[in-house]
Amino acid sequence: MRQWEIYLFPFREEKPHPAVIISNEESCVNDDLEYVNALICTSAKLNREAKKNEVILDAADGLDWKTAVRCDVVYLLPKADFRERRGKVNQQRRIAIARKIAETLRLPIG
Repeated sequence: MRQWEIYLFPFREEKPHPAVIISNEESCVNDDLEYVNALICTSAKLNREAKKNEVILDAADGLDWKTAVRCDVVYLLPKADFRERRGKVNQQRRIAIARKIAETLRLPIG
């Protein structure tokens, strides 16, 4: 498991959905840490634009269809519950997601 990889996760309220790992590399590979931070992804209709709290991912990120990443809620999830790897967020979208997290959570940057 690495930062920016996308895995299927069995969310209880949302059912299984892809999740983008945002924890740092040290946390991801540390076997003593049971949890990582992640963002939930949901399918996005082909003609729908991203909402104010989302970034859109697609085949360039290894996904089968257009998928919206919610950037306003960070989940702390158990590593052991992650399932199959679905892809990895490309460099351009990593920057967009980081900016969107800062924007939606109103974190000061710069």
